[in-house]
Order: sequence, then C-alpha cells, then structure tokens
Amino acid sequence: MLYAATRATLKKEFGGGHIKDEVFGTVKEDVSLNGYKKYLVSQSSPAPLTAAEEELRQIKINEVQTDVGVDTKHQTLQGVAFPISREAFQALEQLSNRQLNYVQLEIDIKNEIIILANTTNTELKDLPKRIPKDSARYHFFLYKHSHEGNYLESIVFIYSMPGYTCSIRERMLYSSCKSPLLEIVERQLQMDVIRKIEIDNGDELTADFLYEEVHPKQHAHKQSFAKPKGPAGKRGIRRLIRGPAESEATAD
Repeated sequence: MLYAATRATLKKEFGGGHIKDEVFGTVKEDVSLNGYKKYLVSQSSPAPLTAAEEELRQIKINEVQTDVGVDTKHQTLQGVAFPISREAFQALEQLSNRQLNYVQLEIDIKNEIIILANTTNTELKDLPKRIPKDSARYHFFLYKHSHEGNYLESIVFIYSMPGYTCSIRERMLYSSCKSPLLEIVERQLQMDVIRKIEIDNGDELTADFLYEEVHPKQHAHKQSFAKPKGPAGKRGIRRLIRGPAESEATAD
C-alpha cells in the first residue's frame, strides 16, 4: 500500500515529464534490459494477452493512482489507512463528547500507527502555540464562538505541515493518511467536523482567519448592473405597440 500510494508523489518530485515508460516487475528479470525489451514488445503486441501480460495489466488498473503531495486539496482515493492507537481513539471520543477541547495526533512512522500527541486544554489565543514548527501534525479543535447571535461549538480539523523542513516520507505519509483518519472520525465516532483546514505554520490561526474559514462570507444578493445607455445621436423612430382593442378602435 505504501509503495502504491506514494508512487505518484515520487514521480511528481522527480519530474513526471522526464518519465517515458513505467515498467512493473514481479521478478528481477523484469527490470533488466531484456525485461524492458519484452515490455516494449508486449506494449505493441495485439490482444489476446498472455497470462503474465494480463496480470501486469490488472496491476496497472488496480494501482492506487493518488497524488499525495503537500499541496493536495482533493484526493481521489482513500490513501493509506494507518491504525489509530487506543489512547488516541479515546481522546477523540472525549472531544466528540465535549470532555476535551483539543486533540493533537501524530504518526509514529517507524511503527506505522497514529498516536496521541497532546490534549492540553486550549483556548483560541493559544492555538498557534500548539502547532509544531519542525514536524507535521493532525489537530482537532473545539471552536467555541458566536455567529449571528448564536453560540456555537464547532469541531475544526487542522492539518499542519511546515513545508520542506519535514522529510519527503513524512510529508507523503501525513498527506496520505489524512483522508482515512477523517473517515474513521466521521463515520465511527459520528463526529461532525465542520471545517478542514491545511496550514504551514501556527501564525495563520488568527481569530479572524478561523472565523472566516468556518463562516465564509456569502453574497446574499448579486450585484445589479444598470442598463447600459444607448448610443448618442439619432435613436431612430420609436415604435408604438398597440393592443388588440386599440387596433380595432383605430380601424373604426
């Protein structure tokens, strides 16, 4: 799963325009010169395919085609679903029940598991301080605020990734594990995550920024444009359109 999910990102980092062919190999001979020549032959050979070629074709079809770069906003597939530790899952349950107002999660890359990092009680003004400057994190924050006269408690998910201070592996794993994590939180815990935000550093998390993210400004009415004026000078003869009754009266 890891090799499949990170393949597209590796190609992007290398430069996809420089790659002419992609060869899928199951044994050492498949990635030799002779194996590449056989690959070229198989690409140009007509159907029906041999059993080996059919197997490789199915691999390509079933391959996970997802770009898990840092700037990914929309993912077409689920990504890599790392398990969530019991401690982290319990903390998320407490947040969902309003027993906590902040949960920070991190990926234990060595053991490939999502673990609990922090549950310190956090006010909005303290939120920027919770964002690490040298590593990625997932944050769930209970945003307490007022909107249009109503008091609201909205759970906001924040994915912080401090750019290229993190390794490529860390960036890919955090980006790829994000969607499966949110799916578990929203389906199993029935947690209503009102907004999902991606940031580079904690300085972005001002009160105005968070409010506008949760309540984006909507234009209630479209701007009305005045009817453009006609050309200056002669306007031609104005035509008078008469109704049927007026036409009969005129004819009489």
